[in-house]
Amino acid sequence: MFLGHYGIALAAKKLAPRTSLGTLFLASVLIDLVWPVLLLAGVERARIDPSLSGVTPIVFSHYPWSHSLLAVGVWALLLGGAHFAYRRERRAALVLAGLVASHWLLDAIVHRPDLMLMPGSHWAIGFGLWRSPVATLIVELGIFASGLLLFLRATPGARRAPLAALAFVLVLIYLANLFGPPPPSVQAIAWVGQAQWLLVLAGYWIDRPAARREAR
Repeated sequence: MFLGHYGIALAAKKLAPRTSLGTLFLASVLIDLVWPVLLLAGVERARIDPSLSGVTPIVFSHYPWSHSLLAVGVWALLLGGAHFAYRRERRAALVLAGLVASHWLLDAIVHRPDLMLMPGSHWAIGFGLWRSPVATLIVELGIFASGLLLFLRATPGARRAPLAALAFVLVLIYLANLFGPPPPSVQAIAWVGQAQWLLVLAGYWIDRPAARREAR
C-alpha cells in the first residue's frame, strides 16, 4: 500500500484541522520510514523474487519491529504521546496514533500473509489484494481520491496548485512502482524508501498556514 496511506492522511485533516498535513503524512507512513533504516541496519530483512506474480516482487521476509501489529501499536503510542506532550491537543494526538495504526490495517488488505501479530509470533496476516494489480489499483486510487476530496472540503483555503502537483507526483510514483521493472536490490529499496521524507516535507510546505496555527 502506498497511495492509500497518503489518502488516509489527507482525509484525517477533517478530524484534526489544526494539524499540518506534513504531520499527518508523517503519522500515516511512519513505519515505512522506520523500515528502511532497520533494513539497512540488517535488523529486518527482505528479498526480491522477480518470479512472484502480482503487484510487487518484494518478499518481506522479516520485519517484526516495524510492521508487526504489536510494534505498530507501540509506534502509534510513541508518536501520539509525543505530540500530546508537545502540543497538549488530545484529539490531534489520537488522530495521529490512529493514522499510525491504520498503516497496518491497510497493509493487511494488500500484503500476502507476512504481517506478524508480534515479534516472534508464528501467526501472520495478509489478505493478498496485491495478487490482483487491477483490484489494487482501484482500491488505492479510490482511497487516495476520496482523501484528497475530503482534504479540500476541510481546507477550502488550501494552496491547490502545489497540492495538485504533489498528488500528480504521488500517483506517478505509484504507477512507476506498479508497472515498472523490479528494483535492482534490497539496498536500493531501502534508500528510495527514505525519500518519503521529502513527501512529508512537501506536506508541511503545502499546508504552511495550518503549520503556523499548529505552532501557536
